[in-house]
Amino acid sequence: MSRYNPKIIEEVVLGLLYLNVFDDYGATRAWKSLNLEALKRLHQKGLISDPFTRAKSVKITMEGLDRGYEMARKHFAESR
Repeated sequence: MSRYNPKIIEEVVLGLLYLNVFDDYGATRAWKSLNLEALKRLHQKGLISDPFTRAKSVKITMEGLDRGYEMARKHFAESR
């Protein structure tokens, strides 16, 4: 069985969170239906709110938004 690099998984999850951001009465949020272990690590790094709540989304910090933008461009942008 292949092992996956958790750092790259975190980058991709953060990039995906960035790509599905929405505004909820002033709080920047994203749906959290992604890898919970990666979400847990992102929360521990202070990039998102606690993913282990009843809410179906997480709040993204300003730092999380900035890094999410970088990761979305790094992993998903088309090169020209």
